[in-house]
Amino acid sequence: MKITAVKPMVVNGGYVNWVFVKLETDVAGLVGWGESSLEWKTNGVVGAIKDLEPLLIGQDPRRIEHVWQLCYRGGFYRGGAIHLSAMSGIDQACWDILGKSVNKPVYALLGGAVRDKVRVYGHMVGDGKKRKKPLSSPEVARASLVDGITALKCGPSGFSLPVEGLARVKLVEKEITAIRRAVGDSVDLMVDLHGRCTPATSVRYGRALEGLGLLFLEEPCLPYSVAGMKHVADHVQIPIATGERLVSRFEFTPLFEARAAEVYQPDPSHCGGISEVKKIASMAEAYYCSMAPHNPLGPINTQACLHLGMAMPNFLIQEVLQVKNHWRHEVASPAIKIVDGFTHPGDGPGLGLTINERECAKHPYKDTRQPAAFHPDGSVADW
Repeated sequence: MKITAVKPMVVNGGYVNWVFVKLETDVAGLVGWGESSLEWKTNGVVGAIKDLEPLLIGQDPRRIEHVWQLCYRGGFYRGGAIHLSAMSGIDQACWDILGKSVNKPVYALLGGAVRDKVRVYGHMVGDGKKRKKPLSSPEVARASLVDGITALKCGPSGFSLPVEGLARVKLVEKEITAIRRAVGDSVDLMVDLHGRCTPATSVRYGRALEGLGLLFLEEPCLPYSVAGMKHVADHVQIPIATGERLVSRFEFTPLFEARAAEVYQPDPSHCGGISEVKKIASMAEAYYCSMAPHNPLGPINTQACLHLGMAMPNFLIQEVLQVKNHWRHEVASPAIKIVDGFTHPGDGPGLGLTINERECAKHPYKDTRQPAAFHPDGSVADW
């Protein structure tokens, strides 16, 4: 079997464009689909996929590790979020092809199922009706516990300064406490600080929230300073989660070695695909750490995450979007069904999705503006 074409396809998913990757082969009717979406870097990723295509034509897509190594090491420059995102969709598509070629779901090829279903969590989005309350309100939190969602991630309102004083810390404590009271103790609650703070300020926030029983505190500071992450982990009695901005196992390794986090969140559309997430998970297992892959993206990446969740022994919980735009399920079917906080990727061959290219064409690329935030003094804030 040989790859005959590598075709990126941009589908506007609302706040970001999704980048789908279609691998065509010389076997009639056998194609693979993956997702290379990278928020607000669409054109760069599409270009990187096109740059990789000459390396891939003529390769056997079932030699997945060989294809991965060829894409990663076949050029002079390695790494980077754009390059690894391009590789991620290609890797996912190779797994899709392999599964279809042997009539097995991807998770069966990753070592088989280690659980019967995959636990998921949602976001503060409400019930899909027009919101009259801010996202950080307890009313929105209660309204978000629909469609099978039993675990929720929230965040404080506004944009934190790198260093914050007592008033802001007290405000955040009040907001998250109100959300905890609104959803009750039976709902697992997570807080995302979006890497906006210095380690010292993150410790202030973390200590203020320690009594709320959070499942984890996500990105209290940026992960590029291992010492900074470790400082937070050492001074806050909440499991620390990070990893959505990191690509390849090589960027995760220093955090493992420093014991700088407890929960790791690689994104299979960013970090190098299904193959790389599975390797990162094995590394995390050796350090007694858990996996909660990042996934605010399209339906192909969601399905890749669910297959990984079925096959990772140290899997914790999976991020999913509570979807209100019905056409998402017309682009890629079947839609996932969440029951009592759990779902399953299904037992169809490969990733188990059917991509409707005609429906994809109805939602072409849009010039979505990369978000920018500013502090009261006009300086740029970390979004």
